[in-house]
Amino acid sequence: MPANLPSEAKAKWAKVREARTIEEKIEALREFISAVPKHKGTENLLYWAKRRLAELREELEEKRRKKVGRGPSFFIEKEGAAQVVMLGLTNVGKSLLLSRLSNAKVEVSDYPYTTKFPVPGMPQYEDIRFQFIEAPALMPGAAEGVAWGTKVLGLARNADGLVIVLDLSSDPIEQLKVVLSELSKVNIYVKKPKGQVAIEKGGIGIKVVLSGRLIGCTVDDVIKLLKSYRIYNAVVKIAGEVTLDDVEKSIFGNVSYKPTIIVANKIDVEGALENYEKLRKVVPKEIPIIPVSALENKGLEDICRTLFDMLDLIRVYTKQPNEAPSSTPLVLKRGSTVQDVAKLIHRDFVKHFKYAKIWGPSAKYPGMRVGLEHKLEDRDIIEIHLRK
Repeated sequence: MPANLPSEAKAKWAKVREARTIEEKIEALREFISAVPKHKGTENLLYWAKRRLAELREELEEKRRKKVGRGPSFFIEKEGAAQVVMLGLTNVGKSLLLSRLSNAKVEVSDYPYTTKFPVPGMPQYEDIRFQFIEAPALMPGAAEGVAWGTKVLGLARNADGLVIVLDLSSDPIEQLKVVLSELSKVNIYVKKPKGQVAIEKGGIGIKVVLSGRLIGCTVDDVIKLLKSYRIYNAVVKIAGEVTLDDVEKSIFGNVSYKPTIIVANKIDVEGALENYEKLRKVVPKEIPIIPVSALENKGLEDICRTLFDMLDLIRVYTKQPNEAPSSTPLVLKRGSTVQDVAKLIHRDFVKHFKYAKIWGPSAKYPGMRVGLEHKLEDRDIIEIHLRK
């Protein structure tokens, strides 16, 4: 990533951030690219910016095509507790797997590249549903625009998590290498980095929230860097070990970690167990591998449970005074607070908040009174009381 971009390029990036329509984003990004000096330090940034420009042009074309009713769309609106994209090479069994998990109407075929557009399904996990998206097959060169590759990688970037489907009847390690290679080319990573930076717009001034540590820089350096990119009001959340270069990458928003599980399909075929053991030896321990047979409906029950844990989700049930809790939970990220729930229910709930009562794992006793900063746990029940 670049360091010390000229002020003209930083000003152009501010226009990219402020752009609202696809057309405005395309024009602003084009101007930004022309203002970035070309040298070794900017190679990765320019590669990303040109790819993003190509994606936006494809998005605009798809929008126009959809407007005049010319065929299905690659964009899938998010639903359920989380959107999860299924990636893999051709004929690894993604279609059959999705149909088994969700009863989605998909075309299952032995012919390669049968799936040409994303197909959604809604598997049930206890009292919530995930949205699974079967993506068309990845292939070498996807990141460079081979076939529908950039669109599939765009789906992956937009998702909350990934399911990489591998075929144990052939070399799963080689399949995994192809998928991870194409993801890494567009800065999507399946292994949690040492440090993470999240920049949230809004507030007054720049507030840096540290739950880790800065390496080789100070909070003042972070604030100065953001201001140089004309970011004056933001909350910067830093976890783990983070450098100033990591902060700069997050400004461009082109580095993305996706919680991932690997589904090793066709465990029922001859030689699959041997291939599965080889796969386990090369996959980092923090990435779960689930051996399944979509054909024989074996092992599928572990997929959603593992995803729930991997995505770090919790369920919170709201209730009114003297009434039973809602049977439909709010789904939040672990570490969420009462304030996060209040915001989800209504934007004025925080302003008029008096106290909340909590029943469940985070409460020291049933009906415990808490404030906005109280951290919630999975299966908590919350009753919010407001000032009159």
